[in-house]
Amino acid sequence: MILSLAILYVLLAVLLSVTTAGSLVLLLIHLLDHHAPKEPVIPAEWPCVTVQLPVYNEQYVVERLLDAVAALDYPVDKLVIQLLDDSTDATSRLAARKVAQLRADGLAVQHIRRADRTGFKAGALQEGMARSLTPYYAIFDADFVPPPDFLRVTLSHLLADDTHGMVQGRWGHLNAQDSPLTAAQALAIDGHFVIEQASRSKGGLLLNFNGTGGVWRADCIHDAGGWRDTTLTEDFDLSYRAQLRGWHMRTLPDLVVPGELPTHLLAFKQQQFRWAKGSTQCLLQTIRPLWRSQHTTLPQSIMGTLHLCQYMPYPLILMLALLAPPLLLAGVFAELPLAFMLFSGIVPPLVYAVSQQAIYSDGWRRMIAFPALVVFGTGIAINNTVALLSALVGSPGEFQRTPKSGTANHATYTASVDATTLLEVCGAVYIGWGAWLAVQHAPHAAPYLALSAFSYATTALWSLWESWQTYRANQRPPVSSTKLN
Repeated sequence: MILSLAILYVLLAVLLSVTTAGSLVLLLIHLLDHHAPKEPVIPAEWPCVTVQLPVYNEQYVVERLLDAVAALDYPVDKLVIQLLDDSTDATSRLAARKVAQLRADGLAVQHIRRADRTGFKAGALQEGMARSLTPYYAIFDADFVPPPDFLRVTLSHLLADDTHGMVQGRWGHLNAQDSPLTAAQALAIDGHFVIEQASRSKGGLLLNFNGTGGVWRADCIHDAGGWRDTTLTEDFDLSYRAQLRGWHMRTLPDLVVPGELPTHLLAFKQQQFRWAKGSTQCLLQTIRPLWRSQHTTLPQSIMGTLHLCQYMPYPLILMLALLAPPLLLAGVFAELPLAFMLFSGIVPPLVYAVSQQAIYSDGWRRMIAFPALVVFGTGIAINNTVALLSALVGSPGEFQRTPKSGTANHATYTASVDATTLLEVCGAVYIGWGAWLAVQHAPHAAPYLALSAFSYATTALWSLWESWQTYRANQRPPVSSTKLN
């Protein structure tokens, strides 16, 4: 039995290093590939484009979004703005007032309300396409603020190559310095866009639309079969279906589209749950077509597989930690090779460090957020593993939006604590016991296990504290507007 656990431990460590190897390849492409892309095309006449804004209960940010889109530097007669509003709260009332104002200013703004949320975001985008037949569609989530030149920059690159079905910018951050949580998220997102997505783009590898801050060619969407709600990550799904039809995608790391990072850990966990589950759903339905496609090369298929498996490290990390105590008790942990795990731990910091140096003058200073990223990244392993398992068993799930607060930190506007928090408490206790065993039997493993236990404990306690704060805020009576005499 112990021998079987030891073999399983080694296999898991090897698999973890394999998933990390994909990031190393992308880092090398970033450092070595200086191939100049095609020059953008500035047309004599700009094409018509529809800007789609899917929103659901976004009362704190919807007006900011509409103001930003209204400020886009693009010919008014070539621009259609669609507010795809599935809201059930005050968002619709606030949006209607802002839409009326923009219409009075001469903008073509459609405020589209559906009877229900059929298809969630994918259904809303598909509905919008049926109501505005333009050759291009730009998409922005409610928490993003596109720069004025966004359409001109992206469309000039799409016009330069008619095989490109989508061009997107890089996510910026409106609130990166609000807390250790937001700073950690910013560090991870920068590494994703500056190194991973940009290198996939430069290296001709398969990449995904990140759901916002991009422009799609209508012919590409139609050819790929349109938006579908078969996964919780409709952007990932459509991107791969399009590329398996021969279309190309591109990321522009110098085009920054600022967005709001989740300020609450519960909201962050909810976002990660949706991304992990949706990505795994895409893996299940895409892996076979990927390897059978006539439009992909072997390197594209290999790197595409690693891309589709991007959330697999979380269950691997969790299982490695769970296996440690019995192996320590059996006295065989010290003999297990740790080189694979060391390799897996070295590559991500390099990706983050290089990305910070590439885009910020004070890049090294920003790496101060790396310890927080390690803690939160490890702490959500249980949350993301549950999401992955949910996808594997075929649970469809509902598209849970990520709460946004705008410029204020609304304590009543966050996600709710769930069963994963209890699992995090249990994980912290169990792996903490493993760390104590390691001190006695394999001291070299104690720091790793102690960090894991600390990460699960931090995530659980932070989640419980946020839930308590939300409960207290919701118990307060509403403030009366009546003046006291």
